[in-house]
Amino acid sequence: MEHKISVQIADKTGHTQLMLSPAETVEAIQQNSSAWIYADNKLVQPSLMDEENLTTVSSVRILPGLVGGI
Repeated sequence: MEHKISVQIADKTGHTQLMLSPAETVEAIQQNSSAWIYADNKLVQPSLMDEENLTTVSSVRILPGLVGGI
């Protein structure tokens, strides 16, 4: 059975919940490279996420980065 990852992609209109393979998850991360990426609730660098790193991950959240300031 192929490993699937629960991927949640949030944007200004809400969020999308998907079940993706590690390869598909890498594509989603690359398409949202300026977003904040959480793998199993830990903030990770998008450039470090590849199929091998995702083999033990069960969930990924792709969220817009927060911008602070006055």
